[in-house]
Amino acid sequence: MSYTFLLDFDSTLISTESLEVMAAECLANDADAAAKRARIREITLAAMEGRMDFGAGLRERLALLDLRREQLPAIVARLRQALSASFMANRAFLAANAERIHVLSGGFEELIVPVIEPLGLRADRVHANRLQFDAQGQLQGCAQDNPLAHAGGKVALVRALALPAPVVLVGDGWSDLEVAEAGLAQRFYAYTEHVRRAPVLARAAHEAPNFDEVLFDLGLRGAHSYPKNRLKVLLLENIHASAVEAFTRAGYSVETVAGALDEAALCARIADVAVLGLRSKTRLTAKALAQARRLVAVGAFCIGTNQIDLDAARGRGIAVFNAPYSNTRSVVELAIAEIILLLRGLPEKLRQMDQGVWDKSVGAAREVRGKTLGIVGYGNIGMQLSVLAEACGMRVLYHDLAERLALGTAQRMPSLHTLLAECDAISVHVDGRASNRNLFGAAEFAAMRAGSVFLNLARGHVVDLDALKAALDAGHLRGAALDVFPEEPARNGDAFTQALRENPRLLLTPHIGGSTLEAQADIGRYVGQRLIDYIDSGSTEGVVNLPPLRLPPQEQAHRFVHLHANQPGVLARINDALSAHGANILGQYLKTDAEVGYVITDVDRDYSPDLLDAIRAVPHTLRFRVLY
Repeated sequence: MSYTFLLDFDSTLISTESLEVMAAECLANDADAAAKRARIREITLAAMEGRMDFGAGLRERLALLDLRREQLPAIVARLRQALSASFMANRAFLAANAERIHVLSGGFEELIVPVIEPLGLRADRVHANRLQFDAQGQLQGCAQDNPLAHAGGKVALVRALALPAPVVLVGDGWSDLEVAEAGLAQRFYAYTEHVRRAPVLARAAHEAPNFDEVLFDLGLRGAHSYPKNRLKVLLLENIHASAVEAFTRAGYSVETVAGALDEAALCARIADVAVLGLRSKTRLTAKALAQARRLVAVGAFCIGTNQIDLDAARGRGIAVFNAPYSNTRSVVELAIAEIILLLRGLPEKLRQMDQGVWDKSVGAAREVRGKTLGIVGYGNIGMQLSVLAEACGMRVLYHDLAERLALGTAQRMPSLHTLLAECDAISVHVDGRASNRNLFGAAEFAAMRAGSVFLNLARGHVVDLDALKAALDAGHLRGAALDVFPEEPARNGDAFTQALRENPRLLLTPHIGGSTLEAQADIGRYVGQRLIDYIDSGSTEGVVNLPPLRLPPQEQAHRFVHLHANQPGVLARINDALSAHGANILGQYLKTDAEVGYVITDVDRDYSPDLLDAIRAVPHTLRFRVLY
């Protein structure tokens, strides 16, 4: 390494400010603790932003502390827990290059030296203030003969050190900026992993949201991984803030779009996107995927994935994840509510009340208790609906093409039409495959029991709406509820022109079966974490278009992630390349399906660029990534 590094400590190597941790420890029983801690934070902010003399601020903050020497170990323990994630991830790099890495801080040597030990940094490269205690171990202040105890101290000390150039300074505060502007550092990175100081950022040439960005920008091998802040995440269709928070916390660059994008708009925006999140309205076509030069993974923040060309994504080595369970309960609760509303005849009653008509007659209103519910599609939603319907006193029958274990007292029916003839209510929960198009048409509605009700909360194309209208108009069906439609508006507020909306015995909802706060938060967390795990570790747990592979933690190893067409000899060629370049394999994990193979290899040593080129050149490679 030809660079000399100067690393700040507070809010850089650690995620907090030492003086605030010291205050939390030594003022725990102080009646004025809250006011003192608030004043310490106020002074720290002013000093870090250049609005207050650093030396004066340091003296005032220390005077507010009732610190004793025996409290230092407890403070060190707290500060060690606050070591920055990206520095910890790069501790092998730090230890290997410790001779030319200096810690420069207005903090205190007694705390910094033991705290940075896990990073492999050297005590003799720490430049900081020293605390002074009296004979009884009570804090008196810090040594005033140290330039770091005064304004401009970092500039004076770095000038005296006469460090070999080029010097790289990484820090978050005004005093760090002063060193750079004095010409004592050839490159200054305003460090923002923990705090963004606007006055510093306004004058800094480079921003570093993490230490990976510093190493990557300098072209140094040994960075923990490709900097996440350079990976763009595009989230469409009002994906819940829990996903945004997860990606932001992990260090990714996140953009959000409120509505769906059509193919042309998506093609124009996807070129530099690494991770794409969408829901049901955006169609990710082969044409759009062809424009996605950097796309690694796609998250469907919903149950279905029929809006995504899964084959085209797999052919480009792009992983697709969804949320098969997260909104199950929300859909089931809506189905139960609609079954009750329909059997009570409430759609008509509600419309009459809106028109000012009072009609208290019982009519055909019925309880759900003792009625028979038929569930078409006994997957995750169908099974949970079965349980809740039984809890409401309903008898449950179901039909599914796959063999499914019945829950409770539910009974499997041998065919769709035998199911339809037995039920007072039919609820559809099938997937979006093409063979389910118009699964319910005139013949199916005719087979249903007279006076029964029908629900579709699955896919819009499952139902022939003209046939449904005819069954309602003829009085054969008592009522129906639709949450999905063959054609749906792309954005909230767009016109909904479905002719059926005027039917008084219909409950129409705008595709909100899974749209509860709980479900959307769970989906955001679940899919977001699956995507982050895939980028960070290569784990394909929860993937829908690649072989699923749950991986152990990556520890002290470089991880090679290789996706390829499932052809004979690929794994042998990869291992031949590893052997030829002297790479020792610590672990190797392989999973295949009929079309693709996924192999993960952990190696315990540095490697040459030639090895990477050799693996990329293996025939049938779809995508190759390296996780350092």
